Amino acid sequence: MTAIKPAPARLSQDDVRITAFEPAHLDGALRLSKEAHWPHRVEDWQLTLSVSRGVVALRDGKVVGTALCSAFGDVATMNMIIVDAQMRGRGLGRALMEQVIAIGGARELRLTATADGLPLYEKMGFVACGEVCQQQGIAQAATPELPVRTGDAQDIPTLAALDLQASGMSRAGLLGAIAAQGEVLLCENGFALLRDFGRGRVLGPVVARDAASAAALMAEAARRCAGGFLRVDLPADAGMGETATRLGLQAAGGGIAMKRDARTRAPSEYKTFALVSQALG
Repeated sequence: MTAIKPAPARLSQDDVRITAFEPAHLDGALRLSKEAHWPHRVEDWQLTLSVSRGVVALRDGKVVGTALCSAFGDVATMNMIIVDAQMRGRGLGRALMEQVIAIGGARELRLTATADGLPLYEKMGFVACGEVCQQQGIAQAATPELPVRTGDAQDIPTLAALDLQASGMSRAGLLGAIAAQGEVLLCENGFALLRDFGRGRVLGPVVARDAASAAALMAEAARRCAGGFLRVDLPADAGMGETATRLGLQAAGGGIAMKRDARTRAPSEYKTFALVSQALG
């Protein structure tokens, strides 16, 4: 696919300029996410940016909007879409989305929407296809009912192939980056990644052939994080909400999974039981 460089744009009525997201914009982006009460650290932004291209909106040199596109083969996720509270209602969100949709090109596009963002995304051709349930809290120690062992970066090519089957996304680079800073959990019929994020740690993805394997991976993550803060983002149809609750993780919001230009995928034995994140699918 041909890469499309974001075209500089200007909303003249507000003296806003939209340009490519560069590492120098991270501090401004972090300010926006904090004001939106998102838990992201600068390290979390850096991880997402490392597998993404995107745009920022600048007003008098200040970051007042962000949007990223993370391309994973035939699928791209639209994420980190934030508009400064003082700039909302002026078409800036739509302008940012138009830019990252262009970056996504002919791929299937995915995002997780808030209720506030849903009307805009629907107007831009995205269709709701499910729900994402965020659960978090102080992890309670648990004993996995199936054996779980520790993996490492050498396992990533094999795990990325399973992830591709489950999600339709080619994410070897992302999974490798997570493994380099976190932990790889393996069982006979699945895997999970555990890393630092926000207030504590986050578990994801959890990819497995069956719910019992997914539950064992989640229990092992809770055991390793016992007494500390743990978050997991669950597709509602994966059926792991009760498992997360038993591990001390309570419902704390979520979002609406949406797609644009959805593709038909071949059936797979493997399923995504927990996302990398709401941003990255």
